[in-house]
Amino acid sequence: MGNGTELGRVRGLGAAREGAHHWWHQRLTAASNLVLMTWFFVSLARLPGLEYGVVHDWMASAWVAIPMALLVLSVFYHARLGLQVLIEDYLHDEKHFVFMVLLNAFILVGGAIGVFSILKIAFGASA
Repeated sequence: MGNGTELGRVRGLGAAREGAHHWWHQRLTAASNLVLMTWFFVSLARLPGLEYGVVHDWMASAWVAIPMALLVLSVFYHARLGLQVLIEDYLHDEKHFVFMVLLNAFILVGGAIGVFSILKIAFGASA
């Protein structure tokens, strides 16, 4: 039928031999995004106000900074996985390589800026 070997079909591997791995990571990051975003919105709703000082003091807690950093990392990794699929499906030849490099650079820089900002607040940057 042209769908690969029987063993490959059982393992769920595509032509690149990593289809199931990529699919599984997308599902895990989607679930973690759902849990962490729910935590984030509930936590914000429970604050007495959304003034700068209140939110800054809230973010300075380790109990907030750690899940917040996990949220940033999970969202950026999930975005990378989804955009990688789009690039692989619709771009070919040298465009594919260039856009994958740009995507990885954007994800790395964006995630680093997000985590750095959270850590700067958590470790005592003044309000």
